[in-house]
Amino acid sequence: MKNPSKTLDIVALGEAMIEFNQQLGQAPNEPPMYLQGFGGDTSNAAIAAARAGARVAYLSRLGTDRWGERLMDLWQNENVNTTRVLRDAQAPTGMYFVSHDAQGHHFSYARAGSAASHMQPQDLTHWHDAIVSSQWLHLSGISLAISASACDTALAAMAHAQSHGTRVALDSNLRLSLWPLARAQACIRQAVGLCDLFLPSLEDMTALTGLTQAADIIDWSHAQGAAQVVLKLGADGAVASDGHHQQKVPGHLVTAVDATGAGDCFAGNLLARLSVGDSLWDATAYANAAAALSVQGYGAVAPLPRQEDVLRHLNTLSKGSPT
Repeated sequence: MKNPSKTLDIVALGEAMIEFNQQLGQAPNEPPMYLQGFGGDTSNAAIAAARAGARVAYLSRLGTDRWGERLMDLWQNENVNTTRVLRDAQAPTGMYFVSHDAQGHHFSYARAGSAASHMQPQDLTHWHDAIVSSQWLHLSGISLAISASACDTALAAMAHAQSHGTRVALDSNLRLSLWPLARAQACIRQAVGLCDLFLPSLEDMTALTGLTQAADIIDWSHAQGAAQVVLKLGADGAVASDGHHQQKVPGHLVTAVDATGAGDCFAGNLLARLSVGDSLWDATAYANAAAALSVQGYGAVAPLPRQEDVLRHLNTLSKGSPT
């Protein structure tokens, strides 16, 4: 059941960017061609949640450039509320490039000094109403990593949300190209202590803590203060824990072509289902199915499934038909 005092389900805070995704199938001697799309982990999650039927708003800073306008148009077309997005005439909108090879997908960023990296704790005065009227505030390790002031802003937003009855979700999303490991360890540990739901990946947590076993990572996460943990295992599914019980959700057998936004898709769909009252276990199963669908297309946003797509996929699985 939705809380009637909460007029939003999810507010996401972080950096949205313009994506240029390398196109495949070109001759080896041709220069790479890139398709322009959109990205940024918390923006992807916000769009995924909106496509799942959630009431969503985004909190960030954008440049006043053409790319910022494209992102504003995207969110409005995707039913993500943009009224709290701040515009910065002194800094650009960030962008990144995705290339593909036999080892997977690789990111190259052009985000240094971006508008989002200029987020300040005083921006919370513009975002107070959205945070306190939402069921969930969603952030990520990237929200913390893009600058010291953005990290301060993210941590302040998490504390502000908890003090006003808004639950906090944190995706680990470790990007060591953005900050040193020691700082990432300290800041993410602090942030986990401020969240109600932690969404780490196995790869991130091995880099952060040295732990390699799912049970140990989940125990570590609860020890830092997270009441609920969903450990993402990629193609192997996920393990959800409420501190008393753990449940494994197996992966789906699909033909994956690009995993660029799969974790963000997982987070957005998980929060959307929790917002309507699903159990942690049911929400994890739904999010796992949504993520499996998302890896079958290219780019971070275009393949994000809609609610009817996920329900159709789950219905097919329940009947024992091939995926």
